[in-house]
Amino acid sequence: MIRYHRLGDLPKKKHIQFRDEAGKLYAEQLFSTHGFDGPMSTMYHINLPTEVKAWEDMGSVKPVYLDDEPLRHRHLKTAEMKPEGNFVTGRKVLMGNQDCTWAQALVAEPMPENQFFKNTEADEILFVHDGTGTLESMYGDVAVRPGDYVVVPRGTIYRLSLESYPVRLVVMESFGPVSTPKRYRNAYGQMLEHAPYSERDFRAPHELKTYRERADYEVIVRSRGRHTKYTYPFHPFDIVGWDGFVYPVAFSIHDFQPITGAIHMPPPIHQTFAAHGFVVCSFCPRVLDFHPEAIKIPYNHSNVDSDEVLYYCNDKFGSRKGIQEGSITLHPLGIPHGPQPGAVEASMPHTHTNELAVMMDTFRPLKLTAAAVGIEDPNYWKSWQTPTEGNGLDDPGR
Repeated sequence: MIRYHRLGDLPKKKHIQFRDEAGKLYAEQLFSTHGFDGPMSTMYHINLPTEVKAWEDMGSVKPVYLDDEPLRHRHLKTAEMKPEGNFVTGRKVLMGNQDCTWAQALVAEPMPENQFFKNTEADEILFVHDGTGTLESMYGDVAVRPGDYVVVPRGTIYRLSLESYPVRLVVMESFGPVSTPKRYRNAYGQMLEHAPYSERDFRAPHELKTYRERADYEVIVRSRGRHTKYTYPFHPFDIVGWDGFVYPVAFSIHDFQPITGAIHMPPPIHQTFAAHGFVVCSFCPRVLDFHPEAIKIPYNHSNVDSDEVLYYCNDKFGSRKGIQEGSITLHPLGIPHGPQPGAVEASMPHTHTNELAVMMDTFRPLKLTAAAVGIEDPNYWKSWQTPTEGNGLDDPGR
């Protein structure tokens, strides 16, 4: 995703003989995207990656979206979710469209030791709210810390091993490739000086662990809206070496370098990732606008072409009342939104913000699921009403 990377042992050239100490050929596998035109990696297996012992259909996992939902601003309280399942089975899709899905999980337990996961229909952006552990993959291990985005290319066999449970996890599926925005890179793919991060901030797999034992291992494959369980007679991490441009990476939201200005800057300055049909942004602690007459929180705006989803990593968001850590707001296209009453005046004395949030902006409308409606605050739309005596709208806990 970021640059060429390699781990393990490799032959001098591609597509030539590469043998182990006993003279047995390693099995070369090209992991290509967009046919042979997109980013690629080449890996070398001890076993044939095509060898399968058994497979089993596990049924549909297609999200069931609600139709004909009325247009309104929404507030979803993920704090009401109960711990459930592992990092795959615990996912609850809350919203989605043709380009992406947004799932939430309060992960309760690890995957079984002999089981792994592979999403073949979407790249994944995992946002690890408060967990520490390791993303174990066919490409090697990536250390995971609280506040990490972990971008997992489609087709990667992996699992998320966490040190303790429960863990709050956001999973954004992208049905197109995930990358850094083009405006941050030069013609050679290198990060430009104005980018809010550099290549040093992205953590590639740091250790390749090669497993040689022959035993039964399961890989849950997500494809065509279904899960299929494949059983292999060997460990799927049997790779002795690989190189290329396709591999998982971690990036900490705490390493994002906010761009500030004399007056309020628009949301694109927070952009972190680009994908087909949506973008991901990071709102981080930063110095506020320093013009002597600056309005220091977002102005009212209409999302004419976008649905805006915000996941609040803390409760320190200057333009909103009643937001909890773990809240999600959805401001759909078609109706304006902005600071709640009194927020603009209240922001004037402040010189910095400690807000921390993840935003997804989509270019097509999102549909919600019953799981989302089940944790919705039904009164959120009232939070823009002007407080009057007796209506309760001046309650800071709303």
